[in-house]
Parts: sequence; C-alpha cells; structure tokens
Amino acid sequence: MFEAAYGTTHGHACWGVIKERWLQLLFGFYPPELYWRPVLALALLLVALSPVLFSDRVSSKVLRFTAIYPFLMVWLMWGGPIWGPISAAMGFVVGFAILKFGSGRLGELAAMIAAVAGAVVWWLVLSGTFSSAMSSILPIAIQSVESRQFGGFMLALLLGVVAIGVSLPIGIVLALGRQSDLLIVKSLCIGFIEFIRGVPLITLLFVASLLLNIFLPPGTNFDIILRVMIMMTLFSAAYMAEVIRGGLAALPRGQYEGADSLGLDYWQAQRLIIMPQALKISIPGIVSTFIGIFKDTTLVSIIGLLDVIGLASAIRADTAWNGIYWELFAFIAFLFFVVCFSMSRYSMYLERKLQTGHR
Repeated sequence: MFEAAYGTTHGHACWGVIKERWLQLLFGFYPPELYWRPVLALALLLVALSPVLFSDRVSSKVLRFTAIYPFLMVWLMWGGPIWGPISAAMGFVVGFAILKFGSGRLGELAAMIAAVAGAVVWWLVLSGTFSSAMSSILPIAIQSVESRQFGGFMLALLLGVVAIGVSLPIGIVLALGRQSDLLIVKSLCIGFIEFIRGVPLITLLFVASLLLNIFLPPGTNFDIILRVMIMMTLFSAAYMAEVIRGGLAALPRGQYEGADSLGLDYWQAQRLIIMPQALKISIPGIVSTFIGIFKDTTLVSIIGLLDVIGLASAIRADTAWNGIYWELFAFIAFLFFVVCFSMSRYSMYLERKLQTGHR
C-alpha cells in the first residue's frame, strides 16, 4: 500500500528532483534571464528593514530608502515604466502635504480626512494621466513580467512581506478605533474585526479570486495577485488589531493619566507614551501573527496560483518524477522553517533588548 501511494525510492531519498527543479521551486515561471530582479528586490528588502529592525545599529538616514522601497520593489518585480510606481508614491506625497498644511487651519481630524480624500482623488483621477504623460516624455522602463509568471517560494515571500508590512499599521489604527469614544468609528472597527475574524482565510481568497470581479465595472483588469494581497492584508490586520488591543488593555491607567497631566493631546500621547509600551507588550503576539500569515500564503495554491506547494504538485505529476513526494515537501519545509525561525529569533532578541519580560 505504501509503494502504491508514494512509490519506491530504493531505500534512500531521491534529491535529483531538487537539483533539477530548485530554481523553479524558488522562482516559479519567472523568466530565467530576469532572476536578478527578485534577488535584488530581496537584497534591498533586507537593507530597507535594517533601520526598522536594528534602529540602534543603522543610521536613521536609511529610513528614506525604507520609504522608497515598496514602490521600487513593485517596479523591479513587475517591470514596465517607472512612472507607475512614482505616480503611486506621489499620492502619499499629496496626502502628506495636505495633512501638514491643513492641520493648523482645519484641525487635525479634518486635515486627516482631507489628506485621505486628496490621495484617493490623485490615485483614481490624476495618477493615470500623469503616468502616461511622463512615459511619453521620458520613457524609462524595464521588461514587463505578467503576474501569471509569478510563483514558487518567491510568491510566498512577496505575499508575506506585503501582508506583514501593511497589516501592522492598519492593525494599530483598528485597535485605536475599537477603543475610540466616537460611536461610528468604534462600530465600524468592531464590525470589520469581528467579520474578518469570523470568516476563514480561504473563503476570503475565493472571494478575491472569483467574486470580486463581479462587483467591478466591465473590462476592469484587477490583478489577481493584488487581490490576494489585499485580502491577506485585511485578514492579518484584523488579528493584529486584537493583539495590539491586548497590549493597550495591559497598560495601567496611570500611563493615560500621566499623558494627560503632561498636556499632551490624543495623538501625541499615543505616539510618545501609550503605543510604544503597548507594542512592546504585544511583541510575542505580533510575531506569532506574522509567522501565521506567512505560512498561510500556501493557501493560494487552492485558487490556482502556483506557489511552492502548487509547483510541487505539478512536478509530482511529471512522469519523470513519479512517486517523488517527501523530498519536495522536505525542501519546502526547510524554506519556510528558515524564514519563520528567523522571525522567532528576532522576536526573542527584541524582547531582550527592550526588556519586556518580567524579572
């Protein structure tokens, strides 16, 4: 029965499949001559994360590159004209400019609403025109790569990095909104968190894959990888919000009273006193959520994306590798273990550095 299910390896592992297909397992169907682009994107990711992960050892000037990296990564991975990512980045510049100049005149809340509205107007109305005009004037571009060519462990890293990086700030906002005294804000945040946490991730992925296009205007081309990124980010953000809310609830009331006694407004108190302590307390839960969402990237194989699990199934269907099973999944397990173990060790390092544990 065992041989019928898994074949025979003559008493030893057959690693020839890894030797022959390891590049495909890593990069999917990405053009081989362009492998340097995802490798460069990964190397630059480590540089971009260095001032965040090791703030006491890396110059804060590198933070400027950290802000640029998300748009540079998109350009490296998908290619095409450089003006698309630049146009997307300018939406944040527009929002920041409105927030900066409107805070003193409109008040903080009104300035924040105006900043978000300004950024959305730029992205939906002006961004395409700007990108097309600049591409015709100064055509700077690299070879385009379609999303259907993405796959392998590279796809898992891409989805994981985006979900982890974007879900943390969204989770912080949701956690603060859930504790807000404004009934509308609190109700919206609670409704979103409870709905997302009550639905399995695979259901959200099916919505992203099959149902989302039904609600979009005819002819709209909404990239499948972008849809999956959005759903995974929202799923992770809901769980992140509850982890951070636990950190906020663990703070003694005296911290809030101390912030009030210093004359700090709400946002100053959150930025300088409350949130840094809450995030310290929440480090183990935050990293556990990060690890969980990264491992959940393997679910995309169910909706037709050829991540490393999907590629392993396709490779096993090849008659040349009939019966090869455990070697492929041992290699995949090793890849995920390296990333997840690294995140776990960094969490322990950060806890020791910040002394969040009880002595």
